[in-house]
Amino acid sequence: MPKPAAAVKAKTGANTAKAAPAEATLAISSKNYSSWSLRGWLLCKMAGLNVAEQRVSLDDPSTRAELLLLSPSFLVPCLTHNDVKVWDTLAIAEYLNEIRPQAGLLPADQAARAHCRAVSGEMHSGFANLRAALPMNLKAHYKGFKIWAGAQADIDRVLEIWSECLLQYGGPYLFGDTPSLADAMYAPVCTRFQTYDVKLDGACAAYRDMILALPAMKAWFQDARLEPDEVEELDVEF
Repeated sequence: MPKPAAAVKAKTGANTAKAAPAEATLAISSKNYSSWSLRGWLLCKMAGLNVAEQRVSLDDPSTRAELLLLSPSFLVPCLTHNDVKVWDTLAIAEYLNEIRPQAGLLPADQAARAHCRAVSGEMHSGFANLRAALPMNLKAHYKGFKIWAGAQADIDRVLEIWSECLLQYGGPYLFGDTPSLADAMYAPVCTRFQTYDVKLDGACAAYRDMILALPAMKAWFQDARLEPDEVEELDVEF
């Protein structure tokens, strides 16, 4: 006699429910190389907005310019939701905070909210040496990578921001108990620290490991590993 479907599901852990329909579309480029795509995607995940991914071809000039660090960002990521189109990562975050305030992408406290915006803005527009010397590449690992002085200064500043936030707001995330805009902005830095074997101590190492262990980050890494290596300029020996 066949077992009831409920019993089979309980034993196997299978989920027969249909996936929820997408509420929005998010244009992204390479999951292996594009730190901006990761930031926008993470923000949508943190906000609980179910998005359909629209992949932009790596042959697109704007995409290649972003990946090769000739521009910090063009039109990727780009969120389309209810006939509203939003690009630029910080603009996406502000929009998501307006439509999903319960997600806590920005802290409720005014002073903490200003602090979160400030450190996120610093990541958005700064750290040029870090970006150039340690480009995002999730498939690679350069053990014992030698970091030049300009990039080390940027790394030191990132670690200063992390340490101050974790101490001030008590962790485990930069602004307390829930992930925020700041965590999404610095998540690609966590991947860079892993790729280039950057040595971290104490709280900063624990923070990096926690971010990399997030289910959303694991899912992104898994997809990145399946991508073909199409951007030859970024696959160089450091």
